[in-house]
Amino acid sequence: MHILSADDVRRAVPMAAAIDAVEAAFVSLAAGDATVPLRTPIEIPEREAVSLFMPARIAGPAAALGMKVVNVFPQNARGLAQPTIYALVSLFDPETGRPLAVLDGTYLTSLRTGAASGVATRHMARADASCLAVFGAGAQALPQILAVCAVRPIRTVWIVNRSRDRAALMAARLRGEGYKGDVLIAPSVAQALAEADVICTATSSETPLFADSDLRPGTHINAVGAYKPTMAEVPAETVARARLIVDQRAAAWAEAGDLIQARAAGLIDEGHVVGEIGEVAGGALPGRTSDDQITMFKSVGNAVQDLAVGALAIARAAELGLGVDVSM
Repeated sequence: MHILSADDVRRAVPMAAAIDAVEAAFVSLAAGDATVPLRTPIEIPEREAVSLFMPARIAGPAAALGMKVVNVFPQNARGLAQPTIYALVSLFDPETGRPLAVLDGTYLTSLRTGAASGVATRHMARADASCLAVFGAGAQALPQILAVCAVRPIRTVWIVNRSRDRAALMAARLRGEGYKGDVLIAPSVAQALAEADVICTATSSETPLFADSDLRPGTHINAVGAYKPTMAEVPAETVARARLIVDQRAAAWAEAGDLIQARAAGLIDEGHVVGEIGEVAGGALPGRTSDDQITMFKSVGNAVQDLAVGALAIARAAELGLGVDVSM
């Protein structure tokens, strides 16, 4: 069995390759070639934490079988000096069930979540989109930026965050990745959104991050932070007027507070979801129908993303001599 560290995954799978792998996985999901039960959460109230168990199977030429376990411990950020998210991905031979690999899932989760926004931006944002606003400066923020920059000519990045110090650190990390455009720390939400063509929300907020009236016509939104019914990053009014695409309908209506709360307010019903991103990527649906349309991709995360990127990482690691083999 092969074991890959976070650094092994980082070296094996550049963002552009991750976007293509996740796109193919979403197409398989929308076509019915994947089995993905709703993830199983185990709450840990005394730590304000949750463990999420996410199994999946992809059939066909890119067959894969496996599960990701994600532990979300927000208290780690308060004095423990540890990440708030830890994860492992286990992959198995889909023909025999033999264990193939265990991969660090913490970096892989950030990578595949960013890649999902890359897929959505590729198919839903205006072709001339050049300004990105990112809400949040945590582990998800940098992959979101890199993914959007991989598919659109982004010349300006606004970082919107409550802590200016953390925003400045994120700006430095982005420049360290070789980004040559303008990186600006937003003095206000309204100023960032007055220019933004693409918005990524990557926070754990339980209340909307901006006002619906702040949006420019033609803006595309990737909403990836909220993964519980009690969480919502996007105003219900925005959800109601946006062309809404999700990663998977069943998961979105079970977990996405942005949608669930808008439905509870009577602003949308389940028919408001136009389709799944795999249908858009596969050509069955257009991502947008006009340049001034507000478009929104809502993702709660799907295990096919982890399998696709994990399988690619294993294949590339074998070519590059990365990782460690162990006998079971």
